[in-house]
Amino acid sequence: MGITRRILLSLAAILLGAGLGSAQQPGTRTMVIRAGSLIDGSSDTPRANQVIVIRGNRIESVSDASSVRVPSDAAVIDLSHATVLPGLIESHTHLFLQGEDPEKGGYDVQLLKFPISYRAARATVSARRALEQGFTTVRDLETEGAGYGDMGLKMAINEGYIPGPRIFGVTRAISTTGGYPLEGYAPEIEVPKGAQLGDGPVQLRKIARQQLDNGADWLKVYMTHRSWVANGKLVSQPTLTVDELKAIVDEAHGWQKKVACHAYNGIGLQRALDGGCDSIEHGLDITDAQIQQMLRQGTWYCPTLAVYYYWWAPADTAEGQRDRMRASTHEVSFKKALAAGVKIVFGTDVGGFPWSDSIAQEFVKMVDYGMAPMQAIKSATSAPAVMLDQQGKLGVIAPGAVADVIAIQGDPLRDIKLMQNVGFVMKEGVVFKDDITRH
Repeated sequence: MGITRRILLSLAAILLGAGLGSAQQPGTRTMVIRAGSLIDGSSDTPRANQVIVIRGNRIESVSDASSVRVPSDAAVIDLSHATVLPGLIESHTHLFLQGEDPEKGGYDVQLLKFPISYRAARATVSARRALEQGFTTVRDLETEGAGYGDMGLKMAINEGYIPGPRIFGVTRAISTTGGYPLEGYAPEIEVPKGAQLGDGPVQLRKIARQQLDNGADWLKVYMTHRSWVANGKLVSQPTLTVDELKAIVDEAHGWQKKVACHAYNGIGLQRALDGGCDSIEHGLDITDAQIQQMLRQGTWYCPTLAVYYYWWAPADTAEGQRDRMRASTHEVSFKKALAAGVKIVFGTDVGGFPWSDSIAQEFVKMVDYGMAPMQAIKSATSAPAVMLDQQGKLGVIAPGAVADVIAIQGDPLRDIKLMQNVGFVMKEGVVFKDDITRH
């Protein structure tokens, strides 16, 4: 054995002995949170002066302060002058995107020039930013050419090496030939694609199996691609056929997993519904008949409103007309779906805009478009927990739930913008951020 190898092995043993090479273990101590106002994620009204008892990483009890005896060995966190809520759930993120500036190369540059290690390092920062804004769980809807990087990021978070939210990842996402960038290069050049492409039910079923076998929690399918304005209406290019989508959905459901479908409008959105997708992503222009079909089928709607106000081209260009129509038709569709009672979950497409911007700006858009503040909060707590098959575990402050807890100063039911100022974050019983009790 060479000297260098012996040194490396000795260093590894020291690190492991010190616990630096192993995962952090959840604490087992008892903690008590005194909540001035509690929005528990499921109730329609907040409760005042509540005491939350946490043992390890689970919530043991939630009681009125006047009737509970605080365990003598408990560490007390005083949030009696704050509003306490469950950790938030973001249902449409892209941890490996950074809102790439069109003037700096846009989408293409990250696949052509950025090493995967660089993209993973940026994604690590994105994960931390999600957590510090109070989002303790995300559904990350593809790595955009970074392969199975979301699964590696998930492992690093779960094993305690880096801070970040709980990840439900889709890995590579799925589309068809001609259905995803990179595009516009010489046909003689083979360029990387942001999603995994295939054609025909057999090949697409195999792709679904590959992604599921490699750890995908959900599958994501692009049912529409580029869009434009024709005769004053938004038009989108459809991708998969109904039979192709049905093969993917059938495979996913056999694994007890679900399928999210990116669908702007038109033929592609109709195929997404007819093919049995579990959630419609974006849904810029949904017809009344499609809304009724979503209600019958129990389809979830993740609208991602705010992202469509970024990167508008000049108004006198075809791209600029498309950008403005996307936003205007989206508002109409959201209001119709809300009025009809479609199941709506909070999602932003963050990564499509910079992670340095507020994720919670989406709450403001949702309320501006007619959602009651409590509805908007539930769309990021108990509602997506049901969609993720985590009902009673995530998105609520209740006995038996995971101890994901956040707090803000003020009342978000009076001013939803306060959701952009999360001052306290606990994930699984471990305090990640505290700008409230330390003041």
